[in-house]
Amino acid sequence: MTRRRLRSFAAGLLIANSAPHLATAASGRRHLTPLAGRDSGPVANGVWAGINLAAGVLLLRSRHRESPARWDGDLVAFEAGYLAFALWMAGSEAALRVNWEAAGPQ
Repeated sequence: MTRRRLRSFAAGLLIANSAPHLATAASGRRHLTPLAGRDSGPVANGVWAGINLAAGVLLLRSRHRESPARWDGDLVAFEAGYLAFALWMAGSEAALRVNWEAAGPQ
């Protein structure tokens, strides 16, 4: 995999990570972040979502300077990164229930 494709893959991971934190911030819930731990509230999640989104966009912009006008295989790498993160999160949440209430699902 080329450096350009690795950046596209990493951008997919970061942008995928921003989605649940953005949803958490918008819905006023709590979700684990490295900024405030397990009980991170909407503000911490909004900040973390912004950091991940900005980092993903910066990686895509750096990739853009040295690539053709069309996505070609870079889009596949981006989508693979996004999908890898989404599958990991779904699996880890189902198995570990990190972001669940202590009593479990209602």
